[in-house]
Amino acid sequence: MQKKGTSISRKYPSLRDIPKRTQYSWLEGRRMDDGAEGLWRVHDGIYDLTDFVDKHPGGREWLELTRGTDITEAFEAHHLSEAPERLLEKFRIRDAKEPRNFTLTFKEDGFYRTLKRRVRAKLKTIDTVTPARLSNLYTDVLFVMTYVMAVAAVITKGYLVGFLAGMTLTFAIISAHNYFHRRNNWRMFIFNLSFMNYQEWRISHALSHHLYTNSLHDLEISLGEPFLCWLPDPKIKNLFQRYASWIYGPFIYCLIYVTEFIKKLILSKNRLGLDDLIPFSVPLVMYLATGEALTSVINTWLYIIFSGSFVFSLIGFNASHHHSGVVHEGDAVRENCDWGIYQMDTAMDRNDINKSHFFTLTFFGQHILHHIFPTLDHGVLAQLQPEFVQTLKEFEYDFKECSWFEHIIEQHKQLARIQPRTEFVGQLKKTK
Repeated sequence: MQKKGTSISRKYPSLRDIPKRTQYSWLEGRRMDDGAEGLWRVHDGIYDLTDFVDKHPGGREWLELTRGTDITEAFEAHHLSEAPERLLEKFRIRDAKEPRNFTLTFKEDGFYRTLKRRVRAKLKTIDTVTPARLSNLYTDVLFVMTYVMAVAAVITKGYLVGFLAGMTLTFAIISAHNYFHRRNNWRMFIFNLSFMNYQEWRISHALSHHLYTNSLHDLEISLGEPFLCWLPDPKIKNLFQRYASWIYGPFIYCLIYVTEFIKKLILSKNRLGLDDLIPFSVPLVMYLATGEALTSVINTWLYIIFSGSFVFSLIGFNASHHHSGVVHEGDAVRENCDWGIYQMDTAMDRNDINKSHFFTLTFFGQHILHHIFPTLDHGVLAQLQPEFVQTLKEFEYDFKECSWFEHIIEQHKQLARIQPRTEFVGQLKKTK
């Protein structure tokens, strides 16, 4: 018996419930569900971008990964100018044979495209270079300091220094996340220092989580199950999972980096590349710089990895989406919801983080604007607040924020929540 669709799609995602879920199985499931006919689908058109792959300004990897899928949300979110839409028409083959699986909309007079037009105009009038350079400086310093602190941890043999080294590593890789939403560049490889891989995160984070947040199509939801279950469904989590996760959760936090690498070794056949050796550069530098015994270096390095993984998870799991007051799969979702509105319904920004460029870069700050405009540098997003606020007022959207500490508390409430809400969380009074 075929399962019904989800809150934002007509079909239940294929391969979601297989035991060995990976980023690549998620893409394969999309190819089964999207009606892209082996090519690329955007809205209701089928496009053959084969001859454009090598010419794609964002790099060939994005198109190679998404061949055979519906890229409507990715296309809209990753292209601010109007030129890509005009260019796309040159590659149109035919109309799609079936309606789009996803019910999210991009109407010209809807919230997202209204905001997009205003942001497009604003970017022509503001300084985007200086904030981007500051982001580059922060990222580069954190990259260098990762090695410096790791060496210091070996020399001092101190747990506090080791923990600070892990924190520096995590700040560096979160900063690197600022870069893998764009065309290939060297800074995106900093992300690999953590044992996680930027390409797999392009799938699970940029193509899945960013576009279909908190739904059954969100890999960052499904890959946490059955240990961390954020969806409010009594069928997928029992009493133990709801409340024991408050206790065993921090232990899982410490293992995220290592388990991602182990999972790749076991499940991702023939996908190991030279970039997967990047994390081993840290213990190599530690060993060469100190001359300490290899066992001492490895023990210190593992402590740094576990500490960094804890900090990364503490930041990431409390970044915006698991506040108990935002929409998760099972909660009421607007019919044919505007994609930008859906992004706001499924997130809650932390007002204390957004006040600092450094914290915005290292704590996944300006989260909603980053989701809506992922290719823009994090440092630029604060300058778009006036346009964002103007559009919120025009659509009479009740936008809420909270502190990071409140989000940590609410995230644990969400782990325990099992009753879906039947009323909308965000209030949109004006519809178009």
